[in-house]
Amino acid sequence: MEDIKDTYKTIVEPSIETIFKDRNSKFLGYAFPVSTEEEIKQHIDELKKTHYSARHHCYAWQLGIEDIRFRANDDGEPSNSAGQPIYGQIQAFDVTNILIVSVRYFGGVKLGVGGLINAYKNSAKLTLEACNIIEKTIDIQYKLLFEYDLMNKVMRIIKEKNIEIISQKLEISCEYIISVRKKDALAVFNIFDTLYKVDIIEL
Repeated sequence: MEDIKDTYKTIVEPSIETIFKDRNSKFLGYAFPVSTEEEIKQHIDELKKTHYSARHHCYAWQLGIEDIRFRANDDGEPSNSAGQPIYGQIQAFDVTNILIVSVRYFGGVKLGVGGLINAYKNSAKLTLEACNIIEKTIDIQYKLLFEYDLMNKVMRIIKEKNIEIISQKLEISCEYIISVRKKDALAVFNIFDTLYKVDIIEL
């Protein structure tokens, strides 16, 4: 059976500001953990307010774990000289749910397209090196529905399989929301699915 990839790398807090300099131009690098395009827009707007006199606010972002979306923006720099090199570093570090912005203060000397590609690449690389990159698991959530007389059986499986309980509702009957690593999900589903009088539903 093929191995199921059920981990991904991301950041959980913004990076410190990094500075890359090339021939009097300064490139300030920032990384943010993001999960929506709305968050991305807010971070970029904030940086534009903070660095209102900067010439360019170039960025790249990637969202998603299995369905990936991304964008790279040159913000007035020559085509593919800024956003794409930044995105290249997101790919090189294999991270997702991340926004990287490089704010350029022009130093009076033109760098040329090759110089810009190098500068934005290095700015993004420095920023990613300053990040605390962590590995997370891809988890599947299930709802379990069962009667009280099955509580011991269900709890024994949950303990044995080291399953995380997200929430529980104990009313006329029992309702648990559980979280399982993707690679174990099918096996756990089958265990509960074959258990008499237990309903399991993928959320």
